[in-house]
Amino acid sequence: MALTTRGGGAGGGDPAKAPSASDPSLGFLTKRDTEVKLPRATRVKNKTPAPIQITAEQILREARERQEPEIRPPKQKITDSHELSEYRLRKRKEFEDVIRRVRWSVSAWVKYARWEEQQRDFARARSVYERALDVAHRDHTLWLKYAEFEMRNRFVNHARNVWDRAVSLLPRVDQLWYKYIHMEELLGAVANARQVFERWMAWRPDTAGWNSYIKFELRYGEVERARAIYERFVAEHPRPDTFIRYAKFEMKRGEVERARRVYERAADLLADDEDAEVLFVAFAEFEERCREVERARAIYKYALDRVPKGRAEELYRKFLAFEKQFGDREGIEDAIVGKRRFQYEDEVRKNPLNYDSWFDYIRLEESVGNKDRIREVYERAIANVPPAEEKRYWQRYIYLWINYALYEELDAQDIERTREVYKECLKLIPHKKFTFAKMWLMAAQFEIRQRNLKAARQILGNAIGMAPKGKIFKKYIEIELYLGNFDRCRTLYEKYIEWSPANCYAWRKYAELEKNLSETDRARSIYELAIAQPALDTPEVLWKEYLQFEIDESEFGRARGLYERLLDRTKHLKVWISYAEFEASAGLGSEDSESEEKKNEVGYQEQQMERVSKCRAIFERAFDYFRTSAPELKEERAMLLEEWLNKEVSFGDLGDISLVQKKAPRKVKRKRPIPTEDGSTIAYEEYIDYIFPDEVAQAPNLKILEAAYKWKKQKTGDDDE
Repeated sequence: MALTTRGGGAGGGDPAKAPSASDPSLGFLTKRDTEVKLPRATRVKNKTPAPIQITAEQILREARERQEPEIRPPKQKITDSHELSEYRLRKRKEFEDVIRRVRWSVSAWVKYARWEEQQRDFARARSVYERALDVAHRDHTLWLKYAEFEMRNRFVNHARNVWDRAVSLLPRVDQLWYKYIHMEELLGAVANARQVFERWMAWRPDTAGWNSYIKFELRYGEVERARAIYERFVAEHPRPDTFIRYAKFEMKRGEVERARRVYERAADLLADDEDAEVLFVAFAEFEERCREVERARAIYKYALDRVPKGRAEELYRKFLAFEKQFGDREGIEDAIVGKRRFQYEDEVRKNPLNYDSWFDYIRLEESVGNKDRIREVYERAIANVPPAEEKRYWQRYIYLWINYALYEELDAQDIERTREVYKECLKLIPHKKFTFAKMWLMAAQFEIRQRNLKAARQILGNAIGMAPKGKIFKKYIEIELYLGNFDRCRTLYEKYIEWSPANCYAWRKYAELEKNLSETDRARSIYELAIAQPALDTPEVLWKEYLQFEIDESEFGRARGLYERLLDRTKHLKVWISYAEFEASAGLGSEDSESEEKKNEVGYQEQQMERVSKCRAIFERAFDYFRTSAPELKEERAMLLEEWLNKEVSFGDLGDISLVQKKAPRKVKRKRPIPTEDGSTIAYEEYIDYIFPDEVAQAPNLKILEAAYKWKKQKTGDDDE
């Protein structure tokens, strides 16, 4: 049920001041009589669907049919002058009350004035407008309504008076000027309209005002007046678009020379303007239409030299299209290259250390083939040295030198200049902080290609003396080895090892060189010196090669001694297994020994049994070590037994599998806690544990577990039977 509020206190209040009485649209009714009383919403208790369903469309249609007609106030018919005067009095009182409440509302004043205009009381309507102007004389819409009222009712002088006052008070509102001039044109007063335009131009309006003045003169055929206005226009607004409009005006009337002079004035005056590109493009297109191709080309080239590269994209595109239409092949290629050249120039000017832009620029110049320009760009590029002496900043920069040297050698075929490029580059690099082995090697290889071996050796020697690196040593040794200078190779290997004594690669290659030269004692001495070093980067590889060297030389006693020395340093599982395999196969690789053993089968069997016993002894020693000295390495012990078992199987009749099986562990799945950072245990993980027979004999708990395991196994077998 809708509720209404009443004003006043306990006594109610004056009904004339109630909200319903102030609404003129209700007539003699009150708001209470027009309220729609809706039924109170009832709560639905039974929410099950009804047996008969209706659609939303049916509900809307039924609501539409039952809707009551809209209540409108009755129409009042005026029959005599007395009723008319009462009606006017009441309406004026209503309008005055509204204005009294919202005096600043322009729409209220306009409604009041229009009502008076409908009553044909123009003096009152004019009075209302004047009262409104006292309140809001800065609102141009009010002036427009006032002037349109005077024009609509053909009060021309009154309208002129209103327009004069309006443009005097608000000269920056273009709409007032346009309406004023339009009225004078409608009345045919061209002189008055021109006078209004002149008053407007004195206020220096924007381009739209000048254009409308020019169009006004052209409508009445005053070409000279329009030309004079254009002169004033370009003087007031010296911009490319105004000059272009002026030139098009002259071109439209066939005045080619006048149009060219306009463009020339604009080019001299606005060459440095930010929109100069538009002007030059229009000037060149004008010359194209006049069939002045050379003039157009000269304008394009002049513009490309004056306009900044970042704002010349349209200019480049137009120039390229022009050359494709009027130029030859060389001119087209020059235009394309020139456009890209200016783009790269702009990029390298903004960021001289952007070496990718320099690479692209150099590639462009190399495609053209002008040697002087290519060298100039290379020299400008390599002049931008990285500011910090850190290698990561030089990694892109150094390739500028590399490409420069390769260009001079391969394309320009200037050998002396190539040598100078390499020399200057090596002089520039701060070798005390970092170096580039690639540059040293390329310089040496260049001298070798020129068959100047002395210079190549000098370069590589300087590299080793100033900034030794592994790559330089390797390449230098490779060159000397290829030339057969083995003494030089030995000297270089010694310097290599002296520079990096922990480098196993250098030791191995040095020993390999002596081995290839059949210098067994020298090779053995090198290996001995190598394994005696306190620190090595890959000692396992070095020991492996040394052992293989002794085995290849059939020095099994020395190899056995090496294994013992290695076991003194490390007891790793792989060392034990390798030692055992060596004992199992020692002497089998010799074809002479095999032929002699086949002649004497008894001796062969004895040697085989001796190998088996030595191999088994090594496995026994390894197993005892893991059992006593490293009992926590159960997995390694299990792997050792597995290898031992495989080896016993490979021995055939001489092998004893039961010896290993007695020591074999049993796998057990167990859980262990996973500790967290704060020390608490949240989860567990499974792992495989190994239980060896000797551990069962020592621990009573493990004996109980072993008995339980046997009982369970036995019970499972009885159930199967």
